[in-house]
Amino acid sequence: MHTPPKETIERIKEEIAKQLSYALDNLPALVEDKQAAKVLGVKQNTLAVWRSTGRYRLPFVKVGRMVRYRVSDLAEFMARRTVGHTGEIA
Repeated sequence: MHTPPKETIERIKEEIAKQLSYALDNLPALVEDKQAAKVLGVKQNTLAVWRSTGRYRLPFVKVGRMVRYRVSDLAEFMARRTVGHTGEIA
């Protein structure tokens, strides 16, 4: 899988900050699974399935029952999965 350009990841981080109502300079490093689901446009249960099956290999942090996602990982995940047309491999 290709590594997206840093500029693309930073642009997506800006979009995430806006979507979660944070200032870019005050964006937390980790967000709850509910916030991650909102950013990705999926349900929390979908993220739980992805975690248990490893379907998309989206990294997460788990301490006890607490699940958090790094904003940088979400931005990179979204950048890697962005395609220009349906013939591209994501």
